[in-house]
Amino acid sequence: MTNSLPDDAQVISATFNEQLLIGAAMIAVCVVIHGMGLFTIQRVLSGERMSKRFEKLRPLSVTGAGFTLIAVFAIIFIHFVEIWLFAFLYDYLGALHSFSEALYFSTISYATIGYSDASIHQEWRMVAALEGVVGIILLGWSTAFFVRILGRLEGDDGKRR
Repeated sequence: MTNSLPDDAQVISATFNEQLLIGAAMIAVCVVIHGMGLFTIQRVLSGERMSKRFEKLRPLSVTGAGFTLIAVFAIIFIHFVEIWLFAFLYDYLGALHSFSEALYFSTISYATIGYSDASIHQEWRMVAALEGVVGIILLGWSTAFFVRILGRLEGDDGKRR
């Protein structure tokens, strides 16, 4: 991973207001994708066939563990789609050297990890900051959704939690 930034000639320039507008548009797109993704997962789980299976699922069984793993991967997939959208944007704008660098940068920004080994061109720092804001909100939304799903599983005493 290189810490140098692309030449100014290779980067699409933007004013601060344009960065805010693009960032707001990306936030809106991500929120819609996230909502649709979680809604789809919820619809699958609340279908008549699935709902009957789900009612008797014990969290500490092999089936319960498998269900949990599938739910985690489905939720993470939604986050990956959003991360990749930001990475495509950064790559299109020339804000980083390559798509792989844009994907890495987008991942650490979305998850608000903030390693200092990757930097975005100053023209697009505000978009990156907004990615961090929406990332933490959507990660929280996913966590709440996941806790709600797991709360529907039966405990060892046969009662719903």
